[in-house]
Amino acid sequence: MDDQNLQFAAPPLRVAMISVHTSPLAALGGKDAGGMNVYVRELALELGRSGVLVDIFTRRSDGAAAEIREMGPGVRLVQVAAGPAAIVGKNDLFDLLPAFAEHMVLFGIREGIRYDLIHAHYWLSGWVAHLLRRFWDSPFAIMFHTMARIKNSVSPPDLHETPLREQSETILVQVADSIVAGSPEEHASLIEICPSCEVKVCTIPPGVDLELFAVTDYLESRTALGWDERDRVALFVGRIDPIKGLDTLVRAIPGITNPRARFVFIGGDLDEDSEPSGPLREIVEATEMLGVRDRCLFVGSLAQNQLPTYYSAADVVVVPSRYESFGLVAVEAMASGTPVIASRVGGLAYTIEDGVTGLLVKQGDIAALASAIDGLLTDDEGREEMYERCVATASRFSWSSVVDQIEHVYHRLADGHRADLCCDEEIYAEA
Repeated sequence: MDDQNLQFAAPPLRVAMISVHTSPLAALGGKDAGGMNVYVRELALELGRSGVLVDIFTRRSDGAAAEIREMGPGVRLVQVAAGPAAIVGKNDLFDLLPAFAEHMVLFGIREGIRYDLIHAHYWLSGWVAHLLRRFWDSPFAIMFHTMARIKNSVSPPDLHETPLREQSETILVQVADSIVAGSPEEHASLIEICPSCEVKVCTIPPGVDLELFAVTDYLESRTALGWDERDRVALFVGRIDPIKGLDTLVRAIPGITNPRARFVFIGGDLDEDSEPSGPLREIVEATEMLGVRDRCLFVGSLAQNQLPTYYSAADVVVVPSRYESFGLVAVEAMASGTPVIASRVGGLAYTIEDGVTGLLVKQGDIAALASAIDGLLTDDEGREEMYERCVATASRFSWSSVVDQIEHVYHRLADGHRADLCCDEEIYAEA
């Protein structure tokens, strides 16, 4: 055969994905386990299905955990020994990052791997990617998921993120080769930090598993959960974190007059007797003080595959957050055909069509939130009219669409480009 006619298949793209402070396999709703965990896991698995090889590096917090765990075709979870094999608070992890980076380097040498690029999630992971530049010549992309300067602008002083985080994020915006923003608002915030960095910021929202989160029968879901079909249920799903605005929702409950209104909370910890503990216990105590405890059910943290039944059985899903870079819970709910009542903040203002797929209210406005919940729980016909539009809106956020855009960024980086990284079409364009 003529050598000029020989063709060789390009080797698969190999990506080092970093999620320092939380494992993508952590139970949802627990401390530091939420939408980012879902995003990292589902993105990696979808990339693996498309032929990309992905190693996800996370800090080992359990001494009995295996160093390497196969998650799916082409996807491995690598537990990094950096610091004690125990839970360490996010604010205490920065000093462990050099050891984390060193372990990644040694792992690559031992495995004989060269990564084409690094994809870091959250600022701590971004700093590890920055440190790796001393050893690897690999470009890195980062998705912050949340930004300290925005969180601090909506949080009381005693809950502010550290100056170290805010300063580190400012540096990372400048040194990263590409930045993935989860919403147009986050994109704009990044440009405020570094106007000259606009060329490397690409708006690509997280995806949703539309096979897992799909419309299922309302009454069957209620029967499975043991809920009374006459009740009108408002569902909250998320971490027990002040940024999630759970205090606003709890304080709104006394103003909801529908006698059949019930409130289900997914997230937080239960003790061995299935009683709420830790920060979740404080939320329960608040409902007791307000005299609404008998209208509330606290489920604790659940695996992701348990959520669809709750979404389908609920009448509305409430997302009262002070800040959401995207609002994954809202899109999961809409994919299940359930309308959403949410704060008009961050990505929520772009994913929810006010009056069409749900209702948007001013963040922190207790009376407005109570009125919206009361009205939509009572308006059976209005919720039914939102049903089809919810499903249609959520369909734009399929993982296949998201991964196509992420891979575009990856290939541009791997091929040596550091500019003009953005995709030609953005999922938010129709919103």
